Amino acid sequence: MRSRPALLAACGAVAIAFTGVLVRLAAVAPATAAFWRCVYALPLLGGLALWERHRHGPMARRALVLATVAGLFFAADLEFWHHSIAAVGAGMSTVVANLQVIVVGVVAWVVLGERPSSRVLAAGPLALVGVALIGGVGTKDAYGDDPALGVLFGLLTAISYAGFLLVIREAGRDLRPPAGRMFFATASCAAGIAVVGVPLGELALEPSWPAHGWLLLLALSGQVVGYLAIAASLPLLPAVVTSIILLVQPVLSVLLAAWLVEERPSPSQLGGVALVVAGVVVATTGSRAERAAGVPAEA
Repeated sequence: MRSRPALLAACGAVAIAFTGVLVRLAAVAPATAAFWRCVYALPLLGGLALWERHRHGPMARRALVLATVAGLFFAADLEFWHHSIAAVGAGMSTVVANLQVIVVGVVAWVVLGERPSSRVLAAGPLALVGVALIGGVGTKDAYGDDPALGVLFGLLTAISYAGFLLVIREAGRDLRPPAGRMFFATASCAAGIAVVGVPLGELALEPSWPAHGWLLLLALSGQVVGYLAIAASLPLLPAVVTSIILLVQPVLSVLLAAWLVEERPSPSQLGGVALVVAGVVVATTGSRAERAAGVPAEA
């Protein structure tokens, strides 16, 4: 049944919806936030990976290499996204980053041969119109200190995030539990952020309070719980379906940012939220035949 993996992906999307707000609350440089969220997650991921190795044996070399590559994509994703948060806010930056639905859909169709079902093809444009409205396209009241720069960083985030989703999904084709590959991906991400953050002067290695309290919460909720759920669901769903489900994240991020850090969406942006929700519903409901139309990862 595809409904259970879809529910797991949705739960992961809810968990990572808090990440943008937590980054804003931490109020540290982009590379500092990205590096420490990974470092704080590594002990728990490492313990789960050791338990997983004891139960299932060592990871295949191919999966390990792919997880490491996925981590480098994730490093680029976090670096660009945290800059986007600083320029356009937690809610809007998350929305723009989730234009990854276009990248994932095109790559999955052209490279992986996953032709989307008719419902997914209908849901994609609907969700993307919603994303555009949430991002303030065509209005003069877009939120942020530098919305244009924030959108640019957001688009780069979308490309990097799509690379992460596709590669970490490929690493899990053997349907092994996700802790091992998420441990290696997170370690690779931390290393990649360190390589970039030091020359940019953005990486602070001395913990400070309360910033690191927020980053620890971010690591446990988003980096561990959220991405374990997403990594476990990715191999069980067509890539573009997962991508649309993950649009739950920007919807919640906009609402949470308005509530917790006073980012106020306009009426047109709230209309975009409704369209994104409608797109998610269209993509993940329908007849049994329609839900099976996408090529499953196991094939």
